[in-house]
Amino acid sequence: MTVRTTKRSAGLLLFRHTDEGLEVLLGHMGGPFFMKKDAGAWTVPKGEYEPGEPAWEAARREFREELGLAPPDGEAVPLGEVVQSNGKIVTAWAVEADLDPETIEPGTFTMEWPPRSGRTQEFPELDRVAWLGLDRARAVIVTAQAAFLDRLAEHSG
Repeated sequence: MTVRTTKRSAGLLLFRHTDEGLEVLLGHMGGPFFMKKDAGAWTVPKGEYEPGEPAWEAARREFREELGLAPPDGEAVPLGEVVQSNGKIVTAWAVEADLDPETIEPGTFTMEWPPRSGRTQEFPELDRVAWLGLDRARAVIVTAQAAFLDRLAEHSG
């Protein structure tokens, strides 16, 4: 009998206050499945971690791996957990910081592509990142993660 463990991810949602209002930094998922998608293809920069690793440490490690930048210092606002449609549990913290999306150097992953071709290709984990206002972010973020935006807006008043 195989015991399936629930996958867990942790991430950091950067936010900033602008003249246009609150903005969040989201990443567009890389790879061929998301290349031409917008809605549901944007995510909090995050990644999986193993049982025993503290979620906060994983969130900071994954930020560095996904964006190629040190995670910002600052007060971490816990945004709690959500369960995505694939069953993965995602934990996130919001940190106020400003970051130039042009400075990211995304991590990569390798997969067989095209399927059953026997060829492997490398793709960026996130093919781009952008600052988005909350309305735009809600329209494109992975559905379950929209709760993080609501919780951040509530915290920011």
